[in-house]
Amino acid sequence: MRQKTIGWAAKEAGVNTQTVLYYERRGLLPEPSRSFNGYRLFNDISVQRIFFIKRAQKLGFTLKQIAALLALQGDHNSSCAEVSAMALSHLEKIKSKILDLQRMKDALLPLVNACPKKGALNACPIMDSLKGSK
Repeated sequence: MRQKTIGWAAKEAGVNTQTVLYYERRGLLPEPSRSFNGYRLFNDISVQRIFFIKRAQKLGFTLKQIAALLALQGDHNSSCAEVSAMALSHLEKIKSKILDLQRMKDALLPLVNACPKKGALNACPIMDSLKGSK
């Protein structure tokens, strides 16, 4: 398998080189081999790992959680049940965030609708609500 530069790996994975370096520093990518002149060398497996990281991030997994998933992937004693448990835990957190966001929306929408969008700031229902009482 031919190894290529960090620029190639970044382009293939659709990220910038700083992202690749950051993942390496965080331990999400193994330390790459080096060319005779010290350049980092990457291969298709490195690019696949970056894709894995990016897809997991799109699902809202933190880099710490992604590191745990990658560790499971590298452990031959790991099971699908362990991954499922992590995903279910993450899903519960997402559901909780959605409920919190819905509560925020439900509280803010009437204030926005009540706002005359003109006049003095001291008559603004949004500001009045934020001031609240002690």
